[in-house]
Amino acid sequence: MSDFVERPRSSCPLGGALATLANLPDIVPIIHAAGGCGGNLTASIAFGAGYLGDGYCTGRTSPTTAVSETEVVFGGNERLEEQIRTTLELMEGKLYVVATGCMTEMIGDDTDGVVREFQAEGKPVVAISTPSFRGDSYHGYEIALDGIFNKFLPKAKKKNPKLVNIFGLVPGYDPFFRGDLEEIERLLTAVGLSVNTFFTPGQTFENIASAPSAALNIVFSRVWGRDFAGKFEEKHDTPHLIADLPVGPEATDAFLLQIADKLGLDLQKVQKIIEKENSTFYGYFERGADIFCDGDLKHYAATVTNATYALPLTRFLTRELGWVVTDSFVTDKLTDTQKSVLNDGEFPLQFLQGAQEIARALNNNHPNGRGQRYFDDLSPLYILGSTLEKRTAAARGARSLSLSFPVYDRFITDRGYAGYRGGLHLFEDLVGQIMSVKS
Repeated sequence: MSDFVERPRSSCPLGGALATLANLPDIVPIIHAAGGCGGNLTASIAFGAGYLGDGYCTGRTSPTTAVSETEVVFGGNERLEEQIRTTLELMEGKLYVVATGCMTEMIGDDTDGVVREFQAEGKPVVAISTPSFRGDSYHGYEIALDGIFNKFLPKAKKKNPKLVNIFGLVPGYDPFFRGDLEEIERLLTAVGLSVNTFFTPGQTFENIASAPSAALNIVFSRVWGRDFAGKFEEKHDTPHLIADLPVGPEATDAFLLQIADKLGLDLQKVQKIIEKENSTFYGYFERGADIFCDGDLKHYAATVTNATYALPLTRFLTRELGWVVTDSFVTDKLTDTQKSVLNDGEFPLQFLQGAQEIARALNNNHPNGRGQRYFDDLSPLYILGSTLEKRTAAARGARSLSLSFPVYDRFITDRGYAGYRGGLHLFEDLVGQIMSVKS
């Protein structure tokens, strides 16, 4: 064994696919895997993503073949055919997605062949291959998107020049995905665009169906969704833009101007919206500046996040708050090519996964002063990571804020950290944590 998993920050591709399908409107997953896979995987998201919970016919209520010894010996095709047929009969949905697990892949079930029989009858069913040996949850997100948008949806006859699709934020594994998407939708709508976010409560299956007609795909991750967007472009002729998630006014100003340039929007209109949003942001921010400055609330900071949040968060802390970010840990398992895409020199990144591993690295990088009078022991320190980093923060006497998966110590609904409002929320939460010790 070359590696081991210590308090994992993701699950297998099936887990990522189920998290994705559970947050898309009118889509019903059908799990073709061993009994227990669906319940265990979706429970980690239901509780570990700020108590995201389940929806209709998803999560722990997802239809499943729950294969056992009989199917392992004799094959599970008949059991799958039975499960698809009964699900179509009993569960309301506009698209049914069969997602496989390790066992059914290893015994060689012909999942695609079974699904093709239903497709021949005109039934809206697709199959995706999501065993654990294909990666982790983030790969499952891309596999699910590829099955729906690239394999199921037909090419649009006509493009809508004002319609954009948003990808890159992985439901659950980006715990604030709903709030972030809603803020991005609010801003892009203000500059005159129609927006498919797919994963927020106001979206319907019509948003999914209209995706091929979009003029642009915006992918808010340098790593996740990138390959999918390339395949989308090949099939639907929709170009894509890879962008960091904008957090705070400086990054959001730049993002809106980038979109205006890319889609040929009215620049004066975009500038007026930027001025209005900045006025609102700093109208609130300046009232907090008194306590921020007089209370000397500037901190050293260490961030522990996935690849999507690492750079935007570090950029906000450094440029907007003036904090000194000493360590930025990326917890995704990435290839060397993916690491090089992130490590462009703006901020040095460290790639580690385990909570203990990260705690040791932090202690090695910044040893405690042990009472020495003139020793710089990295204080006051603030750690922005997952709930797993709370123990590390407590051991160093540091503040902490949980914003990366898993998040067990916060309840999240529509809160997000993207855009102008998200930047203000992040400022509020950081200072609020400091104030929470007062009585």
